[in-house]
Amino acid sequence: MTDAPTGYDPAAEVVEICSDLIGIDTTNFGDSSGPGERKAAEHVAALLDEVGIEMQVFESEPGRTSLVGRWGGDVGDPILLHGHLDVVPAAAADWQVDPFSGEVKDGMVWGRGAVDMKDFDAMLLSCIRARARAGQVPQRPFVLCFTADEEAGGPLGAGFLAREHRDLLDDCTFAVGEVGGFSTTVRGRRLYLIQAAEKGMAWTRMTARGRAGHGSMVNKDNAVTSLAAAVARIGTHTWPVRLTPTMEVLLASVAELAGTEATPENAESLIEEFGSAARMLGAVIRNTTNPTMLDAGYKVNVIPTEASARIDGRFLPGYEDEFWDTLAQLAGPDIELTRETAMPATETGFDGEVVDAMTAAILAEDPDALVAPYLMSGGTDAKYWTEIGMRSFGFAPLRLPEDLDFTALFHGVDERVPVDSLEFGARVFDRFLGAV
Repeated sequence: MTDAPTGYDPAAEVVEICSDLIGIDTTNFGDSSGPGERKAAEHVAALLDEVGIEMQVFESEPGRTSLVGRWGGDVGDPILLHGHLDVVPAAAADWQVDPFSGEVKDGMVWGRGAVDMKDFDAMLLSCIRARARAGQVPQRPFVLCFTADEEAGGPLGAGFLAREHRDLLDDCTFAVGEVGGFSTTVRGRRLYLIQAAEKGMAWTRMTARGRAGHGSMVNKDNAVTSLAAAVARIGTHTWPVRLTPTMEVLLASVAELAGTEATPENAESLIEEFGSAARMLGAVIRNTTNPTMLDAGYKVNVIPTEASARIDGRFLPGYEDEFWDTLAQLAGPDIELTRETAMPATETGFDGEVVDAMTAAILAEDPDALVAPYLMSGGTDAKYWTEIGMRSFGFAPLRLPEDLDFTALFHGVDERVPVDSLEFGARVFDRFLGAV
C-alpha cells in the first residue's frame, strides 16, 4: 500500500473545482452548434498556470478546444491522464436544479457533467494543484490532456489530437481516464470496477426503398412497412452471451462471493448481483442493437419511396464480424445498411504496474474492498489512445452509497455526485499518482 499523503490535502479544492466546471456550459449537440469547450479549457489552463504548469491550446474548429501539457519527473514512460470537457444536453425543465449551476445540495454536487466527467477533471486538478503547491511532484512524467467533443465520438477532440498532434502523445504507454474506479456493492462487499475494455461503436443507418403511391390503395412495396419489420427484428433480437477475458475476471470475483463458478450459462444471474449497476453490466456480456431514430414520409396519404432508421449498435471485443454478419441477416437483403460511425472495441489485460498502483490506492482508502476489471458498454476517448499504442484504463475512483443508482445518472436527469465520493476520489487518485 502507498503511504498517506502528508503536508497537503488533495481533496481541498475538488468540490469547488467540480462545481465551477459544471457552471461552464459545454453542451455538445453533435453538430458544433453548442457553446464549445473554449471557456472551460481557458479555466482549466488558468488553474494549472497558477501552479506553474503550462498547457498548450489546440482548436480543431473555432471554440472546439483541447489542452495538452506535461507535468512530473523523468523516471519511466509518461502516462496520459485525460478527461473531456464537453457534456451532453440537459433539458432544464426536467431537473430539480439548474443543470448548469453546479449547486451543492443534500451532500451532492448537482449538474450536467457531475459524473460524466467533470468530477474526474476536478479530482485530477485538485490533486495536481495540491501536489504542485507542496512541491510533491511525482517522479513519473505525466501528459495532461483535456479534450473537446468526446460526447460526439471525439473526432474534434481526442481524434484531432491523435491525428494532428500525435508527437505530443507518442511516448505515452498508458492512458488513464473515464469510466471506472466507482464502487458497487455485491452481497455486502464494496467492489470497485476499473475499466479495462469497452465495446465498439456501430452507429448504423438502415434504408428501405419501395414504390410511391396513394395511401388509400394497396401497395405491397411499401418502404415504411419493410423498414418497420426490419427495425422490429433488430430491436427484439436476443444476442447470445459472449464472455470476454475482462468479464470472465469480473464474474469470477462475483461468483466467489456467491459460492459458485462463473459460466456463460449463469452469467446473467451473476450480473443481477450488481443491483442497479446491472443495467450497464448486462449490456457487456453480449452485442446490442437499439433502434433510436425513424424517418419516413411527408404526408399521411402519400406512401413514400424511402424510409430510414438509425441503430445504436455496440459490439464486444473480438465479436465485430459476428455483429455485422448478424445485423445484415436481421435487416434482410432489401435493406441498405450504412456504417455512419464505426469505432473499434478495446480490451487490455488487468495486470501490470498501473493496475497494481490503482488497486493499492483504492485498498489504502478502503481496505475491505475488492477491485476487479469491467467492460464499458459505451465509448470513450480511450479508443483513440488505444489505436496509437497505449493501454487504456478507466479510473475515476468514487466510493458510492449502496442505495445510489449511479449508472442511471450518466446522461440522466438530476445528474449528481456525492461530495464524500469526490473527496474520496481525490485522495485515491493522489495515492495513485504517488505510487505509479
